[in-house]
Amino acid sequence: MKITTMKATIIAMAIALASGCATTKQLEEVRTIATGAQSTASNAASQASSALSTANQALEAAKAAQSAASAAQSCCDANTSKLDKVFEQVMKK
Repeated sequence: MKITTMKATIIAMAIALASGCATTKQLEEVRTIATGAQSTASNAASQASSALSTANQALEAAKAAQSAASAAQSCCDANTSKLDKVFEQVMKK
């Protein structure tokens, strides 16, 4: 009786293992999907890096434009001040 139970247990375990294991074809399919996902992730990382570089360039251009605008405003303010002084001198006469 023990031998029959033992054989039945071994057969049941073999069936359970066989049905639970992936085939080579299934593993290849999973590997293909994983490779595709890795490629997509690499492309996304590359595009993100490129976008960051472009954003940094835009930031530097904006800083330069702000600096030029500030300098122009300072010049304009100085000219306005000079013109106001000239106008005051003319009005005194």
